Amino acid sequence: MVSPAALSRPVWAEIDVDAIAHNTRVMARVAPSTRVCAVVKADGYGHGSVTAARAALVGGASMLAVAVLEEAAELRAGGITAPILLLAEPTLSAVDMVIELAVTPVVYSLAFVDALDSALARLSPRPASPPSPPSPPSVPSPPSMPSPVAAVRWPVHLKVDTGMHRVGCRPTEAAALAQRVTASASLRLDGLMTHVATGDIAGHPLLDAQLARFEETVATLCALGVSPPLVHVANSATAIRVPGARYSMVRCGIALYGIEPAPGIGADLGLKPALRLIGRISRLQELDAGETVSYGALHVCERPSMVATVPIGYADGIPRNLGLVRGEALVNGRRCPIVGAVTMDQLMIDLGRPGEVEPSVAVGTEVVFLGRQGGDEISANEWATLLDTIGYEITTRIGPRVPRIVVGGTG
Repeated sequence: MVSPAALSRPVWAEIDVDAIAHNTRVMARVAPSTRVCAVVKADGYGHGSVTAARAALVGGASMLAVAVLEEAAELRAGGITAPILLLAEPTLSAVDMVIELAVTPVVYSLAFVDALDSALARLSPRPASPPSPPSPPSVPSPPSMPSPVAAVRWPVHLKVDTGMHRVGCRPTEAAALAQRVTASASLRLDGLMTHVATGDIAGHPLLDAQLARFEETVATLCALGVSPPLVHVANSATAIRVPGARYSMVRCGIALYGIEPAPGIGADLGLKPALRLIGRISRLQELDAGETVSYGALHVCERPSMVATVPIGYADGIPRNLGLVRGEALVNGRRCPIVGAVTMDQLMIDLGRPGEVEPSVAVGTEVVFLGRQGGDEISANEWATLLDTIGYEITTRIGPRVPRIVVGGTG
């Protein structure tokens, strides 16, 4: 494991795996009698996909979810054998990769279903299908046991577009696609799903409309004798806010990393932030009143200032304008403003008047950009509010130049 002391550039992110496991257990309690699918796409929301996946599985997740096949490949290369749900159809030419990686794909087009069916039919002998997620003790088994033939069929989840209008089949197309899957000798319909667009917005009418459309689709398939064992709708926000949308599985992403899906949602659950973004001061300099800092001379010192440079920048995921919207960092547990435009590789912090800066602040002093130091904490949602975005974007944009150092691991 890399130690901060061994880094040539003193910048790193601490990933607390115990926090991820804890947050997974919290979400399991929020949605009792359901399975938890841990969404670890986008490099585990910036936390490291394999690290996040292992921690979520320790916390009780029974399935993982990714956005692209390359993310699934990284999990398999990292020794992850748990079921992986691929949340969007890949290109038709990638169906062999779906099979090679033992991935459960989300489907919503006849073209992809046909391509996967054909690929499975031409492979001899039939590859082992992806593992089925175990049922939590409180979740009853499906009423009918699968036949021996069904047991070797490749599982897929059918996605219905109920109003997000991103991917998914139309509700009117769901029955035909479901019947196409169930009629196949190579495929089995393990899940039915949709994705809501306004789960984090109280009172938005689209949520009720989407859930109603989804319920109609469930009823239509049930009337045809099609009842997939896994029915899922809820992301983190919806799982927390809407008990009726939990069904038999919830797909939790942002909450697993200890970040509220939106400010205030889940604030009372005891979620623990799993990431601290840290750097060390590389230079200190005293500037006179009137001197400027960084590109564009956009920050002008109003008084004599001790300014610290830290070797982290927008190429590492710190938004370029964070210092222009009153973003702060923690130095010795004290909030200090980031000043001027964040540059590609470095940024500057105003520590205060030269004679008033603590003598302990020196080159090598730790600076915390995200996370807790002393009695204070800077959250991803704090930055998001300043930048008019969401906490998801803050952590997922932390780049690969920032080493992830795992802490915890006691379970």
